[in-house]
Amino acid sequence: MADEQKTNLRLDIGHVLFIDIVGYSKLLLKQQSELLRELNEIVSGTSEFREAESAGKLIRLPTGDGMALVFRTNPEAPAQCAVEIARALKSHPAIQLRMGIHSGPVNEIVDVNQRANIAGAGINMAQRVMDCGDAGHILLSKHVAEDLEQDDRWRPLLHDLGTCEVKHGVRVGVTNLYSDEVGNPQLPKKFQALQKRRSRVRWAKVGVALGDCRCLHLRFTQTDSLGTKRCRKKPRRPSFRKSERRKSQRLLHRGRAGPNPDQPRADR
Repeated sequence: MADEQKTNLRLDIGHVLFIDIVGYSKLLLKQQSELLRELNEIVSGTSEFREAESAGKLIRLPTGDGMALVFRTNPEAPAQCAVEIARALKSHPAIQLRMGIHSGPVNEIVDVNQRANIAGAGINMAQRVMDCGDAGHILLSKHVAEDLEQDDRWRPLLHDLGTCEVKHGVRVGVTNLYSDEVGNPQLPKKFQALQKRRSRVRWAKVGVALGDCRCLHLRFTQTDSLGTKRCRKKPRRPSFRKSERRKSQRLLHRGRAGPNPDQPRADR
């Protein structure tokens, strides 16, 4: 029985498009319902959505302020769907979306309503990638970007952003998908903040290095009798006025002490 269960286990890979409505929680309930209705119409009107759904290769997962689409067709399906959605949004300026794409393991589950649903690391990572972006961004995980850049159609649209720290301190490689027509070419705010932190750390290291160089210079330019490197103040020369004053004081002191017996007198 155990061997039979093991043979039935399989690893399913889903190509996930995670969609989020920016500023959704700040809207009134009526506005939220209206935006979700418009978004559902836009998404279901894309060719990738219709083809995958008609083939039984698509699972929709509502998320409250958006949705997750899991394609089981090909790795470029979520990216193509995201591009179609971005084009359609030009006639719906009130809807501000950010989207994240990742391919990873997923598994079907049965929810509390006894309906088929889906979960897994592939969906979670797609959401983490999306969280790195702002309104208008279409962000891809490094894994997906490496697959798409093998196609000349996608390569000009892919712009590497580096790594971003997400939930639980996990760092993921992120790529920004944009062109003159779709996407957001601006650097996401999370990456802007990361650049500022790195710049501060870099300048702090430069300051420490300069301080160490100055100390080394002082140590090797001055020594004491034991050969130990030390910093000493150079003795100051007495001014002309001080030296004249001291000379006058010595002459006055000699006059008070009386004539010198060894000195010859003028009357002798």
